[in-house]
Amino acid sequence: MTVAASSPPSRLPLRGAEGVTAKRKARKVRERGDGALAALFIAPALLGFLVFLLWPTLRGIYLSFTRFNLLTPAKWVGLDNYIRMVHDPIFWDSLKVTVEYVVINIGVQTVSALVIAVLLQRLTQSAVLRGIVLAPYLMSNVVAGVVWLWMLDNQLGIGNEIIQSLGLDRVPFLADETWAIPTIALINVWRHVGYTALLLFAGLQAIPNDMYEAAKVDGASEWRMFWRITMPLLRPVLAVVLIMTVIGSFQVFDTVAVTTSGGPANATNVLQYYIYGSAFGRFQFGYASAMSVALLAVLSAITVIQYRITRAGQTDLG
Repeated sequence: MTVAASSPPSRLPLRGAEGVTAKRKARKVRERGDGALAALFIAPALLGFLVFLLWPTLRGIYLSFTRFNLLTPAKWVGLDNYIRMVHDPIFWDSLKVTVEYVVINIGVQTVSALVIAVLLQRLTQSAVLRGIVLAPYLMSNVVAGVVWLWMLDNQLGIGNEIIQSLGLDRVPFLADETWAIPTIALINVWRHVGYTALLLFAGLQAIPNDMYEAAKVDGASEWRMFWRITMPLLRPVLAVVLIMTVIGSFQVFDTVAVTTSGGPANATNVLQYYIYGSAFGRFQFGYASAMSVALLAVLSAITVIQYRITRAGQTDLG
């Protein structure tokens, strides 16, 4: 009797295992290739972050514990700069002025931007109108400050010419202690409100129109839909916008520098301007660094509190 030869039964499973192994190796090679490509694209931004953000921050924290004036090597003084800062009345006055500016700027800007965003969504979505709203943001803070300085000049400004033509007394908007900070805050509101409105408008675009249509069928008014639908669903975007605008408001400098230079009588001596004067006016880089670190700590605390109170990382959209 002849017995037919047969191939070893283990050959096919072995080939199958080899195929799976080869696929895994190929996948790992692709993943390494994708990782290398991603690292290549991230490298410029990472280099910029290290050179222009992380290193200056660490350097500033170190200098805050030293006495440094550019002409001599930094001398370690420990907490002397922070002790001086705590007992410095000008520092606390500058912080008070900055908080006043932030409250006015954020309050007016947020409400105005929200109104503009809702009107853009509910009435018209014209790209031309959105461009007009964004136009002031395309102007630099320095240029905007100079233009408004001329317009609000107490003698020749068109603003005071209009006020006088109405039979009212001229207003020293940027030369009076009472008017200076509100005026600077409103100048920056004018410049930034369009950008803030477009951010909120983008958030409104994510809200389904079906909700508004269903509310209209139920007889809800525009005001009720705003408070019951728009505000709850816009909360995450609004929270992030508030965090960004608060941080930016605490860093106000250029508008003050070109309009009032901290005056009159230090009425607009915001914290950033005081830090700049300490560093580049009196060459007290150690003390200026200490105030910068204090501002960093304040902004970090405010950001964390805002993030948790507003629940910025959560959304009500299902």
